[in-house]
Amino acid sequence: MITSQKVLVTGGAGFIGSNFIHYLLKKYENLQVINFDKLTYAGNLRNLSDIEDNPQYSFTKGDICDVAQVSDCFKKHSPDYVVNFAAESHVDRSILEPGVFVRSNVLGVQTLLDACLKFEVKRYIQISTDEVYGSLGKTGVFTETTPISPRSPYSASKASADLLCQAYVHTFNLPLIITRCSNNYGSHQLPEKLIPLTILKCLRGDEIPVYGDGLNIRDWIHVDDHCSAIDLVLNKGVVGEVYNVGADNERSNIEIVKQIIRILAELRPKQNISENLITFVKDRKGHDYRYAIDSTKIKKALGWKPTIPFDSGLKNTIRWYLDHEHTRR
Repeated sequence: MITSQKVLVTGGAGFIGSNFIHYLLKKYENLQVINFDKLTYAGNLRNLSDIEDNPQYSFTKGDICDVAQVSDCFKKHSPDYVVNFAAESHVDRSILEPGVFVRSNVLGVQTLLDACLKFEVKRYIQISTDEVYGSLGKTGVFTETTPISPRSPYSASKASADLLCQAYVHTFNLPLIITRCSNNYGSHQLPEKLIPLTILKCLRGDEIPVYGDGLNIRDWIHVDDHCSAIDLVLNKGVVGEVYNVGADNERSNIEIVKQIIRILAELRPKQNISENLITFVKDRKGHDYRYAIDSTKIKKALGWKPTIPFDSGLKNTIRWYLDHEHTRR
């Protein structure tokens, strides 16, 4: 167990990273958590303002691509475990600037792997994505043995990092595990993502852009369920393995948007929120049609299961954005 150990969380000021830090500090009394984050547009220390004075938590500003900064952090804190959330993650941005994604998501990972070897960490967890598998048709699911077939610069950079990680396991015996998760939702998510973007557009009365016909399908999981899976992998996962993490919640983009509109129309009846706000826009280049992930392996091998139903999880997420409406615009 990781109790009374030091965990370095890279990208800990971002959406999933900040939720994971909250998860760890709530669960473990003696754990020390070090947050290493560059604080780009995707990282916000406000996500962690409630724990900034917690003696179990510390923050270091740094770039995973900077060898000196990473080395200094490892020297200072001597982490036992490293969980890497640090990544450029927005597909649209990767289409505009692929090089930024290669630098952060591939070269940055290499820098972390070299530091983990040098400082002999007990375990490294690479947080990957189901997007490395490519796109599905109307049937089928991604398993851990599905060949990777990325179709965007973002997913290609994440797939490259996964291959590099596997090479470090086999070449250098680095104690490393990869997790690949479906689309996350929950509190503290960057407003350019589908769910928070739709919520904020509704509250402002702005048009809600939906790519193509809106029928592209994603598999959704609440961020808290994802965090519980990572924690379990950190403690009990088998080195060298890949674990898929999903919650069997396939929804089309237009279905998600309409559900958010219905919930907000109930919660804010005076704001005239309706489907009239939906505007269909030119489809994204190389837009994957469908993702669906099979989590049988982590369920059977480690005993994990998701606990948050999508409908209640989405409603609670919307309530969180309503409670933080003036801070998220």
